[in-house]
Amino acid sequence: MKIQPRPDVRSLVRQNLVDMPGYEPVEPIDVVAQRLGVRPEEIVKLDGNENPYGPSPKVAEALAAFRFYHIYPDPAQTRVREAVAEYIGAPPGQLVFGSGSDELLNLCAQLFLMAGEPVVTAPPTFGMYEFLGQVYGARVVAVTRREDFTLDLPALEDALDAGARLLYLASPNNPTGNRLPRGELERLLDHGVPIVLDEAYAEFAGESAVNLVSRCDNLIVVRTFSKWAGLAGLRAGYAVFPRELVDVVWRMKIPYNLSVASEQAILASLADADTLLEHVRLILKERERLAQLLSEQHWLRPYPSDANFILCEVRGTSALGVRDRLRERGVLTRHFDAPGLRNCIRISVGKPEHTDRLIAGLKEIGSEIAVA
Repeated sequence: MKIQPRPDVRSLVRQNLVDMPGYEPVEPIDVVAQRLGVRPEEIVKLDGNENPYGPSPKVAEALAAFRFYHIYPDPAQTRVREAVAEYIGAPPGQLVFGSGSDELLNLCAQLFLMAGEPVVTAPPTFGMYEFLGQVYGARVVAVTRREDFTLDLPALEDALDAGARLLYLASPNNPTGNRLPRGELERLLDHGVPIVLDEAYAEFAGESAVNLVSRCDNLIVVRTFSKWAGLAGLRAGYAVFPRELVDVVWRMKIPYNLSVASEQAILASLADADTLLEHVRLILKERERLAQLLSEQHWLRPYPSDANFILCEVRGTSALGVRDRLRERGVLTRHFDAPGLRNCIRISVGKPEHTDRLIAGLKEIGSEIAVA
């Protein structure tokens, strides 16, 4: 028997995956600290929208006391579903948990997206939505936001009516920080296309569309414990699905996709929700102070925000250069330069001392700009 030539294994990979650019996450703090030659504690990390106050102390206590790490998690996620249902006011049977909200966003893509068919996004927005469309070989239809970052509703409606399989939206939107008005969401829902509403920053905005899911069978609300509860490193996310979809999701998802550590952290966080919500209030207070201080830098234009970060347009110099010069001072921010989002940096809200370090660095950079 003649042996056929062995194919190059890369040639067997789906071409859309070979060609896609991939998602660019932020670097870990220890990697940056090593590069700068400083201790991680000296870094002011304002590039990942993490919670500077960290998790509730009860989380560490719960993780230390837990004795069953050698046992698989509850595949039905019973305790966390009941606890979070009480927290957000949704039926526990409509909740599904995962390893961070990213896994739930991915589950939604698996539910609806097929190769070559359209998925709609509204850039500038969270890059994961386009990334998921590329992973599944869908055709990404990007309906650019208006100059003030509000949605171009007529153009979005045209895209939905043109055969869209799915629409990803965020409220508040990342990286622009603005909320999606309830009336606009309801108008889009009337078109019948499934809408995934990413509410990663809902606790900072003080509003949610969870109560709409019970009467809109095409709305999925995705949320997380990463931001308000400080569990970004433990990956604890969830979604509220309409009743019509829940059984399908349970059949398709990986059975043990939420670790026992994440389960314990979620339960401990909710048991100490008052402390965590006080941290949210501190962040909101600092957000207003940060916004004022940023507005005093004549070469920055901070945009209004309902989240735990502020987007700034950089004027008269390179935003990438500003990002790099702040990094040299041990202050990390996120740089953006894409259609609809030119020459910008996004700054996460930290503690007051973090703001002070940031502003000191910006003032130095501003003086350099003035001299030049």
